[in-house]
Amino acid sequence: MWWGPTFEAPDPGALARFYAALLDWEIVEYQPDVAVVAVPRAASFLVFQRADGYRRPVWPPVEGEQRPMVHLDFQVADLDAAVAEAVDLGATPAGHQPRENVRVMLDPAGHPFCLCLDVGD
Repeated sequence: MWWGPTFEAPDPGALARFYAALLDWEIVEYQPDVAVVAVPRAASFLVFQRADGYRRPVWPPVEGEQRPMVHLDFQVADLDAAVAEAVDLGATPAGHQPRENVRVMLDPAGHPFCLCLDVGD
């Protein structure tokens, strides 16, 4: 059994390459309309599929605009370094940052994801 979220994108291969590079995970399937990134040591995947007429989500949500439907959170040891790496790979920091120890980022297709500082126990 496997599971994982599916993200719509105008270019699923490009988005799969972004997340594979960001997370150092492997692309295990690549077709023109679908790309799949495997989560190491787990029976789960991130799936990216082509969506005709794709509209980028807006963060923070704005009435009448395409709102984010789901986002991913990633725990990081060094927030500044993680943000810099994500930007180098094509992400952009969101204009609205609601928490000091979290950075909301937008992937190349506009989906928000969060880099969360690991503050330990």
